Amino acid sequence: MTKKIVTFGASNSKNSINSKLAYFTANQISVAKVKLLDLNDFEMHIFSIDREIESGIPSLAYDFKEHIKYSDGIIISFAEHNGAYSAAFKNIFDWISRIEKDIWFNRPMFLLATSPGKHGGKSVLDIAVNKFRRMNTNTIVSFSLPSFSNNFSEEEGITDKTLFNKFKQQLDLFELAL
Repeated sequence: MTKKIVTFGASNSKNSINSKLAYFTANQISVAKVKLLDLNDFEMHIFSIDREIESGIPSLAYDFKEHIKYSDGIIISFAEHNGAYSAAFKNIFDWISRIEKDIWFNRPMFLLATSPGKHGGKSVLDIAVNKFRRMNTNTIVSFSLPSFSNNFSEEEGITDKTLFNKFKQQLDLFELAL
């Protein structure tokens, strides 16, 4: 049975390495119909309660949330900006959290991060895993890919065998939860 997977890099970079990792990951699932979201397509004014009172919740927030709602699983790869979420992701997250309490619809999640450096976005990944586990009781697995350009090829994916094996273990758990 085909599973609908929503995936995105939590970055607004046009050449996001996190988008590449997220898309690669989703395409490793043989029974998946993949919907790759681009955060640039959901750019909204910065969240504030005053704006929400004055103008309501932007339609783009509802559009983003619909993709989540009608998926069977979610794959997100987080860009790390100063040790935390990118502003682009955080703003979308803030807006969609105002629509209804259940943000992720209790979907299985595969949370990833990568960066050019040796820590692979581990700080933001830890933040996301800790936060989302309090919001979602379904399976949440995670993987950090360090030194993206040394360990990833667009043709081959994750090139380091040890890292690929760790990734594959998490991917298998995610697939079981779908």
